[in-house]
Amino acid sequence: MRSTTLLALLAVVLLYLVSGALVFQALEQPHEQQAQRELGEVREKFLRAHPCVSDQDLGLFIKEVADALGGGANPDTNSTSNSSHSAWDLGSAFFFSGTIITTIGYGNAALRTDAGRLFCIFYALVGIPLFGILLAGVGDRLGSSLRRGIGHIEAIFLKWRVPPGLVRILSAVLFLLLGCLLFVLTPTFVFCYVEGWSKLEAIYFVVVTLTTVGFGDYVAGASPNQNSAAYQPLVWFWILLGLAYFASVLTTIGNWLRVVSRRTRAEMGGLTAQAASWTGTVTARVTQRVGPTAPPPPEKERPPLPPPPCPAQPASRPLSPAAPEKTEPPSPPTPPTPPTASALDYPSENLAFIDESSDTQSERGCALPRAPRGSRRPLNTHRKPARPRGPGRPRDKGVPA
Repeated sequence: MRSTTLLALLAVVLLYLVSGALVFQALEQPHEQQAQRELGEVREKFLRAHPCVSDQDLGLFIKEVADALGGGANPDTNSTSNSSHSAWDLGSAFFFSGTIITTIGYGNAALRTDAGRLFCIFYALVGIPLFGILLAGVGDRLGSSLRRGIGHIEAIFLKWRVPPGLVRILSAVLFLLLGCLLFVLTPTFVFCYVEGWSKLEAIYFVVVTLTTVGFGDYVAGASPNQNSAAYQPLVWFWILLGLAYFASVLTTIGNWLRVVSRRTRAEMGGLTAQAASWTGTVTARVTQRVGPTAPPPPEKERPPLPPPPCPAQPASRPLSPAAPEKTEPPSPPTPPTPPTASALDYPSENLAFIDESSDTQSERGCALPRAPRGSRRPLNTHRKPARPRGPGRPRDKGVPA
């Protein structure tokens, strides 16, 4: 992710947090102040009714009661009652362990011993990754089963000749509706019946639980009137399936957003190309209407190469009259070379041309610079003169040149 995108996303999240804080403050702060005023009125009424109790003793008693309630004590029961309800029976302890590895952590029951807190640290470090693996597998199977069922409905829609785009939209809506029916609406009515909550309280608990927020103000099975040991384990299995469904939904939304992002980039690239083409077309038309622009300055001419020392002569030019008076026998006939009327393009090729055929050019009639007759000397004095080789004279290897 780019730095600018990350900073923009951080700004959006911070703005979202500030807006949520302002809304919650406006909604909840008056209620808190009202509850505090009511507590003060009840406290003053108690002190007037019991003048033997001091204000300081009453404050200490209220603090101890609050700590006991935070530790899981039930104010409806006392030491003389025969209630067998406990916050740490097998079913409740199983549910508490499930809230640890699911990272919900309602907070209605908390650990009070140092040994329990130390064990909770290692238990969470091992259990949370293990539950994540299980959640991924369950979510995959659950999503596949729901998609398979929706696939049959898509086939029916396609038989009715419904457009494929509309079929995809309908399948996505059915996937969401079916999951909400199974894991949100049905548990809401169950909790309303079993726990005695209102519909708002029940759906609030469902959403807070499946989003792993877990405030702890509403917890299924925490009431002392609930005596079934299998109730809270069943609630935990519902949490497992509900979290798997929500994970599948979030994965689907992420894939959809990724596809939309790729299509948006492709469309923006196409629009950029069209804009560039349109700009070029408009520029060309404007140039044609205004008139041709000034011609570009002529390129700097390359200086001509020096002529070769032995330019080729035209074929119609007769040979020099001094050629028959050469004492050297005629060399074997060679294929005629085409006349070169101009120098080659590159100086390196000219140098190679001169170096290879300086002698043969003189035999073919090139107009090499000749010395006057009687005072002709070879150009290279250190070069060994050629020996005449006639057709009937054998080569004498022993005779020095």
